[in-house]
Amino acid sequence: MPLPKPARRKLHHRRQIVCEGYEREDGLWDIEARMTDKKSQTLDNPERGGFVAAGEYFHDIRMRLTMDRNLKIHQVEASMDATPFQMCPGIVAVYKRLEGTRIGSGWHRKALELTGGAQGCTHLNELLKPLTTTAIQTLWPSGDEDMVKLGANGLLNTCHTWAQNSPAVEQYLPELYLAEPPNG
Repeated sequence: MPLPKPARRKLHHRRQIVCEGYEREDGLWDIEARMTDKKSQTLDNPERGGFVAAGEYFHDIRMRLTMDRNLKIHQVEASMDATPFQMCPGIVAVYKRLEGTRIGSGWHRKALELTGGAQGCTHLNELLKPLTTTAIQTLWPSGDEDMVKLGANGLLNTCHTWAQNSPAVEQYLPELYLAEPPNG
């Protein structure tokens, strides 16, 4: 069901996030995300030649996670082709800190310990959630029982469908089902 018809309005900003998952010939997987922001009006910006024209990318930011089937990250690459400040692209190397980590329960907390706040970039950190859910969607379901359990352990208690006491967990992963919800 779509949203109700809005009041009359004028577009000022458009953010798009596109994520894609690729199976590589070497058995690894590339999960990529691109975030773009465009303004509908020209903005003054001394670091971008005086202004950013309407329709020009205000942000154009990308990240690639290369991982194995166990969701272990082998390589992280990030780029910033358009940013409001010239210093922004200087932070991309920080995301190499995620190499060797494994997506699963608690991974987002760990990622933010390594790249959060002033030691990272708000927008690159925003891409981590859709990258990880895209990784799960890309690799799972695969018919591989181990992958189902690996994916489930990373998703357990992250939403109402994956709650340990949900009918979906009871039906598809009965060994993880708890009749009483966690924490009460």
